[in-house]
Amino acid sequence: MTRLPDSIPFWKMSGAGNDFILIDNRTGLVSADEIRPRVPRLCAPHVSLGADGLILIESASGAADFKWRFFNADGSEAEMCGNGARCAARFAHLNGIAPARMTFETIAGPIQARVEGGRVRVRLTEPRALALGVRLPIEGGTDFSADFVNTGVPHAVVFVDDPGSMDVSGVGRAIRFHPEFAPAGANANFVRVDGRHAMRIRTYERGVEGETLACGTGSVASAVVAAARGLVDSPVTLAARSGIDLTVHFARSNGTFGEIDLEGDARIVCKGELTREAWE
Repeated sequence: MTRLPDSIPFWKMSGAGNDFILIDNRTGLVSADEIRPRVPRLCAPHVSLGADGLILIESASGAADFKWRFFNADGSEAEMCGNGARCAARFAHLNGIAPARMTFETIAGPIQARVEGGRVRVRLTEPRALALGVRLPIEGGTDFSADFVNTGVPHAVVFVDDPGSMDVSGVGRAIRFHPEFAPAGANANFVRVDGRHAMRIRTYERGVEGETLACGTGSVASAVVAAARGLVDSPVTLAARSGIDLTVHFARSNGTFGEIDLEGDARIVCKGELTREAWE
């Protein structure tokens, strides 16, 4: 494998409380195979930069403006990340890689984005595999009824009276690894509907293996299943644990969902160079 350079230019960005390390890799500065096993170290707080994931911006293979490689904090490669997508779009626009309206390649499919200052709106792939009322017996605990939908990555959604009082780490982990969702597993979202256009959400994220301050695809999944149950209408604003809202827009026709947009902030936290000591 190619040796990593002694220093790697990076940006750190945050989308609604999800933070990411972004690297412009269009010239092949780093080998994805070489940096991937270093991602858990780079994403570890206190001993390195710390983040929920790492994003490589690479040259597109087709007509898109660019493509990305997205790695969770544990080094696993993810198909999609809604908050990461907004950060990637703003990074690409500010670095002259893409215009304000752009398309980029992901494993989940092409993603369209529109950058307006510090806010970004991304058009996600259409949700699939929607299933309501999936019974989830939890060993040593209460049985849960969850809804499931894939919004680029798999999500289970559980409606609760008070997301703030949930044991997100414990119950979320049990749902994430539940046999019902094997072998891929599922992210676990705990939500409450506060009105036709408002929800609250907490999420246990696969790949991070813990609760994150926000989850874009989880917010989309939660809005979609709530709409499927007749509880909300588009647009839906979801209050994340970070205290920063995400807004989900969607269209519904004959029981199917489309035109799925996720809107929110994408802020620049810092810029610099990763040194070899950051990953060794």
